[in-house]
Amino acid sequence: MTECILEAKNLTKHYPLSNGQFLSACNSISFQLKKGQAMGIIGESGSGKSTLVKMLMLMTHPTEGDIFFKNNSLLSLNRSEVKQLRPKMQMIFQSPQASLNPRMKIGKIITEPLSNYQRYSTKERKNKAKELLEMVGLPAITAALYPHNLSGGQCQRVSIARALSLDPEILICDEATSALDASSQRTIMGLLKKLQQEKRLTILFVTHDLALIHELTPDILVLHKGRIIEQLSKTHSIFDSAHPCTKNLVKGIFSLKEIKENLGERRMII
Repeated sequence: MTECILEAKNLTKHYPLSNGQFLSACNSISFQLKKGQAMGIIGESGSGKSTLVKMLMLMTHPTEGDIFFKNNSLLSLNRSEVKQLRPKMQMIFQSPQASLNPRMKIGKIITEPLSNYQRYSTKERKNKAKELLEMVGLPAITAALYPHNLSGGQCQRVSIARALSLDPEILICDEATSALDASSQRTIMGLLKKLQQEKRLTILFVTHDLALIHELTPDILVLHKGRIIEQLSKTHSIFDSAHPCTKNLVKGIFSLKEIKENLGERRMII
């Protein structure tokens, strides 16, 4: 039986308002993520995606509920224990350029987590940087460059390499492709799928793009107004969706496809 590596149980987050009321960002969210599984979480702006990620990464504590990593509650950990957990749960952010230090060379950026956790010697870290660059499809010479020398897609590959440097068990991607062009988005998704299959990496991918996440995995949670309204899978695909919100997301896929096809036909005529 495949091990459950991450579990959310009834996660709820309320933000107090000045009038004594509260804003409910997430309500009773529960799901399980198994080792080696890729799962998508999709929702429109304001659906609670970002708040959910912050709770999972312990950037904010839930009002109610709990989070379990390998059956151990994360909310019961002290600061030192959380630091020891960080290497096992790594995150890739939305804007690759903004998440990379512009004054540091790529090789240093990738191996900075290793320095923070005092892993490997200086020489070993340099070799590790080359190994990680190769893993994400970048040449070794990239280590000597700065972030401004790279494209958005290349910077996101660097972010992935940095996240992989500590050999994490879970990779949480928060809108990790939304700042990239369509071609770079597909390339990054292909890379993540390859890494998931080859390294048996567990991936949680948070996005607003149903078409994109469907290329990575059929296992998708649909968020709407802070609640999970539908869970998609191989046996309950996007074409079997029942909730109006999910149906609108599916319609958006085909509308976009038609627009692209029409644009292609017009270019051919011209």
